[in-house]
Amino acid sequence: MHPVGFRDPFDRTLPPPQVVAVIPARYDATRLPGKPLAEIAGKPMIEHVYRRAAAARGVDAVVVATDDMRIEAAVKTFGGIAMMTRPTHRTGTDRIAEVAANLSCEIVLNVQGDEPLLEPETLEAVIEPLLADPMLEMSTVCVPISNRADYDDPNVVKVVKDKRGHALYFSRSPIPNRRTANLEPPIYKHLGLYGFRRTFLLKFATLPQTPLEKAESLEQLRALEHGYRIHTVETKHDSIGVDTPEDLERVRVRLKADTTDAVVSGFSRTTR
Repeated sequence: MHPVGFRDPFDRTLPPPQVVAVIPARYDATRLPGKPLAEIAGKPMIEHVYRRAAAARGVDAVVVATDDMRIEAAVKTFGGIAMMTRPTHRTGTDRIAEVAANLSCEIVLNVQGDEPLLEPETLEAVIEPLLADPMLEMSTVCVPISNRADYDDPNVVKVVKDKRGHALYFSRSPIPNRRTANLEPPIYKHLGLYGFRRTFLLKFATLPQTPLEKAESLEQLRALEHGYRIHTVETKHDSIGVDTPEDLERVRVRLKADTTDAVVSGFSRTTR
């Protein structure tokens, strides 16, 4: 039994799921090798991410996409679903597309494997516009930046959007430019969570990488440069991405203080 009672999304004899969350997880990382298996509050980080994604309303199944048998084994140990993928993918989204090609769902969520504090409500915010607008192909989320340090930090990706919520540009540079210390009107931090129409995801993975994507090292710019819209939803929930040992320790402290959280300690859902 999967930890949240999911049916197997790859089983074509069952009714197809509508929304599947896919978590790309590689073992090798320059700054923190093996981080998907890093222990946090007695569980590997990938399990925290998996359970939080599974807690989101509207998510019908969660799959870990990996190229490492150690991660696959860890996911199966806690009752999750994992799929081995090729080790040659350029990006996490390309890895997710390999999984999506074996699914029959309508919507695929790209959930970063190093976000153990991800709020389920944030995934719900990404799903909602795709359900509301059948013509929309891609969505993501942002959160207001409240301090100058994040605005200036190249590791914090910023996004500017139009009045309809469509992304105009993503950058590691401070955008929009501010001539004073005032951060009004709202300046937004982009959170690396995406929703795709499955058919568009498969198309996206075939598009050639673009100059701005390479310059910024931001794969979402591939979609904008090829002329596709990305709807950006504002959320109140920020998160901590684990890229360094210091990030990992911050997350451990947060979760140790919250071991009664139902998402972390376990929960039940009925089989769909």
